Amino acid sequence: MELQTLTYIVVGSTFALYIGIAIWARAGTTGEFYVAGKGIHPVANGMATAADWMSAASFISMAGLIAFNGYGASVFLMGWTGGYVLLAMLLAPYLRKYGKFTVPEFIGDRFYSNTARIVAVICLILASITYVIGQMKGIGVAFSRFLELSFDTGLFVGMGIVFFYAVLGGMKGITYTQIAQYCVLIFAYTVPAVFISMQLTGNPLPQLGLGSQMTEGGMSLLDKLDLTLKDIGFKEYTTAVLGGSKLNMFVYTLTLMIGTAGLPHVIIRFFTVPSVKAARYSAAWALVFISLLYTVAPAVGAMARLNLMTTIEPAAGEQLVYADRPQWFINWEKTGLLKFEDKNGDGKIQYYNDKKGAKNGAGKLMSEIAAEKGWKGNEMVKIDRDIMVLANPEIAKLPNWVIALVAAGGLAAALSTAAGLLLAIASSISHDLLKGVFMPDITEKGELMASRIAMGGAVMVAGYLGLHPPDFAAGTVAIAFGLAAASIFPALMMGIFFKKINRAGAVAGMIAGISVTMLYVFQHKGIMFVPGTSFLMEGIGMGKNWFFGISPNAFGAIGAIVNFVVAYGVSSVTAETPKEIQHMVEDIRVPVAKK
Repeated sequence: MELQTLTYIVVGSTFALYIGIAIWARAGTTGEFYVAGKGIHPVANGMATAADWMSAASFISMAGLIAFNGYGASVFLMGWTGGYVLLAMLLAPYLRKYGKFTVPEFIGDRFYSNTARIVAVICLILASITYVIGQMKGIGVAFSRFLELSFDTGLFVGMGIVFFYAVLGGMKGITYTQIAQYCVLIFAYTVPAVFISMQLTGNPLPQLGLGSQMTEGGMSLLDKLDLTLKDIGFKEYTTAVLGGSKLNMFVYTLTLMIGTAGLPHVIIRFFTVPSVKAARYSAAWALVFISLLYTVAPAVGAMARLNLMTTIEPAAGEQLVYADRPQWFINWEKTGLLKFEDKNGDGKIQYYNDKKGAKNGAGKLMSEIAAEKGWKGNEMVKIDRDIMVLANPEIAKLPNWVIALVAAGGLAAALSTAAGLLLAIASSISHDLLKGVFMPDITEKGELMASRIAMGGAVMVAGYLGLHPPDFAAGTVAIAFGLAAASIFPALMMGIFFKKINRAGAVAGMIAGISVTMLYVFQHKGIMFVPGTSFLMEGIGMGKNWFFGISPNAFGAIGAIVNFVVAYGVSSVTAETPKEIQHMVEDIRVPVAKK
């Protein structure tokens, strides 16, 4: 069966499953819509949390980042998994014990202020909308290739699917849908990795295949990749540093860790279980389910890069003749995510590092080599990093059913996280702003309708912004983590562990943290908003990474420090936190004795 037909069948079947679950699990009360009635089993919630957590950035983009950044991209593995441990240990059990529906509701109660609640809602929406843009990018990339639709059309189809099952089912429908999506995405991620690991190394476990000898040549896979990259002027795969400095790598990792712990769409998953004990168990199960993908990702990234390089550079000193390019190359060219430009008119593809000062493995300048051979520059003018996981099975010539499965998995990852994010946005608007501040007497039926309308609006906004993403999927998501790290995480930590932080300090800290982070991100040279075009435009800023070489995506940790300092300073010179609030904070942290 041809690939497109098979892909339609596989993807269509998964979509039918998601919609069927949404109809079966339709929410009838606000409790079911917001927190699934607080009756989800820890194992089921762990699986749903893993799907909620492993977004398009994890499935589609993370391995692409690893493929092109090598060791430096380990910040994503360390930051995202380490942050989840931080969330499970320091925040989730205490927030579940408090027993509210949303993160802004906790912040509003803890800091005895509607203003704090409103500021928390604004921070949540900014982080969540930025995050969901990355999911929309992933949906568009997957649809544009495998269903042979335009990026825009694929994105609109994905929006429609999310709108249906998220608006209809709320958290209850999303939870059971995410369980199905986890099964799809983890199977789709690991099966191709096993195939490719067997092809390259003979080892069926990708985690071990990454360090194994190759079946041809007797060289280890990583040594072969290092050598291949060095020969054409790129940095060694195993020693590359992200952002140019170890300080940036450290701060980037810290930003992703605390950003993870401050993401509302992940936190609210722990409100769906029946007890604090169940929240701890579900966190442990989620980490197990997450590790199944995260331990495979380094192997997927390395193998994808090696397959790409050996396809374009079939043998030492040779270039691929463009007219003889493989079918996978032609397929991805159609999407616009892979582009070739024959700069010297020789009909061959020159792929090398043409940046000034780049040297090959023998220490010779690539510019000199290019001059000798008549090359006019790197002719692979675009290789979108987000295509690597999806293209890898095609490059490796795996069976069509595997390729179709990967498409379904990528869509499952993007759809599952998009649904969770949209629910977090909708609940903050309907429950925290409408019910909590502006219309406290609204009926439960009215609040449920408002939630669905808010989610519909969020889908529309996310879809529009997804048409013009500011970065590749994982880059966009990293900015969202920075915003959450700078605003929500410090407020939650201080709300649970620092009883002397008052409402004035919390509000000032959140505003200062997110403002500093947003200013650094969006004034940074190369990033500015231009409506109707790509976000990523040349702007006027203070220069690249001017603050100690820290990149914008890594700046959230600095914003968090600003948040903590401002909150403490303001709390020190304003009215003391009321005694009843201090007692409430103590009660949250003290375990309940068994009777």
